[in-house]
This record gives sequence, structure tokens and C-alpha cells, in this order.
Amino acid sequence: MLGLKDNYTNEIVDKLNAYLSNVQVTYMNVRGYHWNIEGKQFFALHEKFEEAYDKLNEMADEIAERILMLGGKPLHSFSDYLKITSVKERLNVSTADDTVKSFLEDIAILLENERDILSLASENDDEGTVGLMSEYIGEQEKTIWMFNALLK
Repeated sequence: MLGLKDNYTNEIVDKLNAYLSNVQVTYMNVRGYHWNIEGKQFFALHEKFEEAYDKLNEMADEIAERILMLGGKPLHSFSDYLKITSVKERLNVSTADDTVKSFLEDIAILLENERDILSLASENDDEGTVGLMSEYIGEQEKTIWMFNALLK
């Protein structure tokens, strides 16, 4: 379809669907942090978590579109996501330290996925996927730096 090898597109679509699953579960976790945050850092974290889930929602759309461009079909049910995600569902997390630590754990998983996908896409001259992952990696690294600074 895009001039990429079929065996590659099948592999990258599988990796992108797993990544999409991780993004979607992270999105729901962050929504929970936004809704349930308590304590002295409520206002700052409530706003930051809203920014984060808005970005994750945008990413999910871009990833699904990339899967479609590659001739695949994006997963779109939470039951499918939960079968393959490596991000844990987070329940009843409401303190500043707990929400930030959990968020950082999830973002670290996304960053690992992005680097893995970037490597495979680079080896197969898939510049569309490379560009998308490069953008996300820069954003995740900045997010990790900023939220780690909050914990100090």
C-alpha cells in the first residue's frame, strides 16, 4: 500500500495496536487522577492531568490513523486493549505522590514502546512512523523530566 514490505507492515501494525492499547489505558488512568486528585497540589495537578489526557487522546487518534494508513485495523474496545496492554489499570489513586509516581510508570512504558517502534520503523524505511514516534519520544522525555521535578 505505502511501498513497505507486507511482513513489516503486519509486524508494525501489531506493535502499534499494542502501543495504542497502552495509550488508551494510560488515558483512563490519567482521567482518574484528574477526577480524584486531593491535597495541597490539587489545582496544579488537576490542570496538568487534564493536559496529559487531552494529549493522550490526540495520540490515540494519530496512532489509529497510522495503523489504517499501513493497511491495518486499529483495536477499539477496552476488552481488546486489556488483553494486550502492559500498563496496569490504576484504581483509587488520589494523592499527589501516588498519582505522579503511577503516571511516570505508565509514561515510561509508553516511552519504551515508542523507542521499540522507532527502531523497527527505522530499519524498514517507514518515515511516517519514525516521525510520529520521534515526536512522541521528545514529548515523553519532557513530561518525565517535569513530573520528576515535582517529586523532588
